[in-house]
Parts: sequence; C-alpha cells; structure tokens
Amino acid sequence: MPYRETDATRRRAEERRAGLLRAARELVARHGFAGAKITAIAQECGTSVGLVYTYFDNRDELLATVFRESASHELTAVRSATAAADPAAHARLDAFIRTFAGRALRGRQLAWSLLFEPVSPIVEAERLTYRRAYVDLAESILRDGIADGTFAPQNVGLSGAALIGAISESLVGRLNPVGYDGLDALEDAVIVDAIVTFCCRALGASTSVPTSRQETP
Repeated sequence: MPYRETDATRRRAEERRAGLLRAARELVARHGFAGAKITAIAQECGTSVGLVYTYFDNRDELLATVFRESASHELTAVRSATAAADPAAHARLDAFIRTFAGRALRGRQLAWSLLFEPVSPIVEAERLTYRRAYVDLAESILRDGIADGTFAPQNVGLSGAALIGAISESLVGRLNPVGYDGLDALEDAVIVDAIVTFCCRALGASTSVPTSRQETP
C-alpha cells in the first residue's frame, strides 16, 4: 500500500523544517554564515545531521533560505517605516535611512552577514536580489522628490544605487566584527545623523532633515 502523507505528518515536517531554519538564523545572528555549519545547526536543534539533509539538499540551499527570510524581514521593516512617514520625499528618505542604519547598528553581526560577509554564489544571488529591492525603493523616493523640487534633477537609477552604496559603506567600520577606522568611539546616533546629512547633500536636497529622529524598530 503506497504511503500517504497525513495532515499531522505534514505539520510535523513543516515544524522540523522551521526549527532548522530558526536555529540557522540564530547561529548567523551570533556567528555569521561561516558559523552556521550543518553540524552546529543540528546540535542547536538537538537532532542529527542526517535529518537536516532530509529537508535541505545542501548547506548552500539552507543558508540561501536563511538569507532570503532574514533579508525579507529587514526590507519589510524599511518599507513599513517609509510608508508610515510623512509623504514628503525628504521625510520618507529620512525614515528609509534611519530605519535601515538603525536596525543594522542594533543587530551588527546579522547586518554584517547580510551586507558584507563573503558567501557562496547562491547566497550572493539572494543578496543582489534584495539590494535591487532597496534601490527600487530609493528610486521611488527620488522620483517624487525630484518632481516636487525637494531633490536636484538627476539620473534616478544611478543616484538610487549610489544612495544604497553610501548607506551600506558608511556602516562597514561600525559593523565589522574586528572593527576599524576608529568608529567605535562614535555613538550610533552620530553615525546615523552623519549618513542622513551626507545623503541629503549628495542628492541636492532643498529641505534640511531633523537630526536624531527615532527610527521605526
């Protein structure tokens, strides 16, 4: 008689898979992708290495899924903060930068792993997908700002990509697990304010943005 999966067995399988992903995410948040070994994930779940391979063909597939889910969570937070801000372009830009940078600074290891840690090609492909999504969001803000005179006329595609690059690269020293450039001496709020100021000036903003606003959690 052929085996037929029941609702109960399907739920158990989904719960096991979710548990493996949760364990992998926690390891990445603490130790980066390099620390999320299959053996460590299995140990974190109190299960066998063989069971991990029951749900994922290989480590790259598992980590790509972890990246996708973690990056999606961060992107949703930035989108929500931007949508909840005052509709004026400068306010949406402010919310975008402060939420992106603020969340990165509060979860440094995870942010470093999502933004900069060397990863396999399959995980890097996920990174590029989400980077494009951030650029798209930045472009929409820039288009509105150029239309209403908040930002100087410019190539939206180039400026959107440059904006994401500027925000990300400005955080390298602070997020780097080994630290460098003396940024450890600066308070997080000072770093975020400086990034906002730089980006507004680079975009030719005609409206100043208040400093040290509280970003959306």
